[in-house]
Formats: sequence, C-alpha cells, structure tokens
Amino acid sequence: MEGLLRELAPQVIAIVVRRFGQFDAVEDAVQEALLKASVEWAEAGLPDHPRSWLVTVASRMLVDEWRRDSARRRREEAVAARDVRVEVSARDDSLTLLFLCCHPSLPAAGQIALTLRAVGGLTTEEIANAFLISRATMAQRISRAKQQIKDSGFTFMLPASGERPARLAAVRQVLYLIFNAGYTPSSRPAAASADLATEAIRLTRLLHELQPGDPEVAGLLALMLLTDARRAARATDDGTLVPLAQQDRSRWDARQIAEGTRVLARALGSGVVGPYQLQAAIAALHDEASSHATTDWPQILALYTVLEQLTPGPVVTLNRAVAVANVHGPRAGLATLATIATDAKMAHTHRLDAVRGHLLELAGDYDGARESYRRAMRGTASPAEQRYLSLQEANLR
Repeated sequence: MEGLLRELAPQVIAIVVRRFGQFDAVEDAVQEALLKASVEWAEAGLPDHPRSWLVTVASRMLVDEWRRDSARRRREEAVAARDVRVEVSARDDSLTLLFLCCHPSLPAAGQIALTLRAVGGLTTEEIANAFLISRATMAQRISRAKQQIKDSGFTFMLPASGERPARLAAVRQVLYLIFNAGYTPSSRPAAASADLATEAIRLTRLLHELQPGDPEVAGLLALMLLTDARRAARATDDGTLVPLAQQDRSRWDARQIAEGTRVLARALGSGVVGPYQLQAAIAALHDEASSHATTDWPQILALYTVLEQLTPGPVVTLNRAVAVANVHGPRAGLATLATIATDAKMAHTHRLDAVRGHLLELAGDYDGARESYRRAMRGTASPAEQRYLSLQEANLR
C-alpha cells in the first residue's frame, strides 16, 4: 500500500498541477488525498483505478479549500465551474515535475528539498536528516520554495533541451538522495524503503533516456544498480543488519551488477568523470570482489581521494577513513576521522560514532569502542541499526 502511494504521488501532483496550476496548493491537497487513501483503501480495498481516485479526491479538496477562502472567491468561481473529474492519461509526468521543482528561480537547497517532498514523498524529518539540519529549518525551506514556485509564474512543461543543463545537477542530486533514503536503514518498513529505492532507479532510468549523453546521469544510474544489487544480503530474516564484509555475496543480484557495470563502462568513456561515476566505480570494485579480503582497497582509497577533491565534505571523508583503515590500519583511519570530529554536520548523524566504534574495536580499544557504539545507538532512529550497534557493543563485554 505505502509503496503504491509513494509511486503514485508524483504522478498525481503532476496531473493536478497541469490541470489547475498553483503548485503549492496542489501539493498540499495531494498529501491530504494520500492520507485519506491510506485509511480508506486499508478498509475497503484498492479502487479499480487508484491514480484516478487520488486525482479526483485531490481536485475536490483543492476546490473545497478555495471555496473556504473568501479572498480567493473569483478563482473559486472559475475553478468550481470546471468538472473535477479530471481525465487521467497514461503519460507519466514525473520527470516534468522533477524539473519544475528544480526551477532556476529557487536556490539549490530549496530545489532539492522541494523535490524530495513532492517527487520522493519523503517526510520533512527525513529530508532534514538527509541535509543534516534541523526539522524546523527544513520546514521553513520547503515552505519558502513552494511560495517561490508560485510567484515565478511557472509553466508546467518539460524544459527545452537547452534549458535542462542548468537544472540537471539538482535533479541528479535529488534522485541520489531519494535512493539513499530508500536504501539506508530507517524507521520505515523494509518494503517501503525498497519501494522508494526502486522508484529512484525508475526515475533515473527515465532521466537517462531523456539525457543519454550525460555521463553523470549514467554514472548515477550505475551507482544505484550496483548498490541496490546487494539489498538481499544486507539483513538477516529478523532484520538484523549484516555489514558488507560479512555479507553472503552469492545473494547479490548478478544481473543488476552486470547492467550497472555496462552502464558505468559506457559513461567512463564518454566525457569528464564526475562524482557519481567515481562512486559507481567504487561500488563496482566492491561488487566485483569475491570477498572482503580480496577487495581492491588501495584502488578504492585512490578513488575516494579524488572524490574528496571534487566534492569535499565530511561524509566523503568519513567513507575515505574506512578505506584508509583497510589500507593503512585502524589507527590511520581514526586519524582521518579526527579531521571531521568537530564538523557541525556530523552532529546530525550517528555514522561518525558508528565508524569510530568499528575502528576502535579493530585497534583493540574495546572501552572506547563500546562508548562509541552506545553514542551511535542514541543517535539513530532506525531499529535495525540500533539492534546491530547493540550487538556490536554486547560482543565486546
């Protein structure tokens, strides 16, 4: 149910925006329709045409809202005169909605936040976590972005090919964040997370078809395929996380790995190498290794070093620290971690403590490892991660 609603949300927003305009009001109305559907469909079962049902309900809510607003009386009269039974075509306008949310009138952070909400269906809290900022700050950012879209006098149509490059960076980044939200352990059900990652892959395929000559779009698609290929081995039947080093690699999706590798190979030979291609190359090295011990860690470290030069930031450094530890030992990895220990963005994630705990354990500092694992447990809302960290801490007693 949740997966279906998440898939339909951007399509419904696109249809209703195309019909009525007023992106900000439409987005609110569709969110209300989705809530109504989650309750009614659970009791009465799925309607024959779920997307049409959502479009109709959202349209009626929109008209009702305008009727209640006396300041919009003229618009209400014009809109209410229309038949709210909107004809729903088979066309998927998700990419058009993506490009709309990445409108050049918005600052980059606003573009990405708005798209994660409208297209990805993420909650404000989930988006705030992705940006490593507070929920209140993100709520204000989304509200401002919706108002700016409204004030821009937007036209709901796919931008011409010459206008797309200015928006592509934001579109790629938001698809990457949607995928990560679905792949990274969270408090949402595992099936819902898988649906979110699958939707990100679907949208990236559409973008790759639209922009076949963009090597970073291809790199992003390859990264998603190569990463998602490991999903079946990431957790036990009871939901306990399995770290990469201990995963049963026979459960990895060989066909998905082969496709991701092909897409990456074509991308690497077609233009300037960017961060998504570098991350995909790292994922490919993990996927091609027969075991953790045979992984080409020196090459992975070299790629992370280049990536850090292209897109410096604490998350890249955190990942490089793991590669450093595998090449030069855990103490060297801990020294790398120390360079980002006071970074403000790290205060919004438990990952620094989780990695520090692992490296301290490898270095034989079990007291320090236990304390880091405990801090990491307090910093994550994911039951799966809490259970894993608790087991790690317990094994050191």
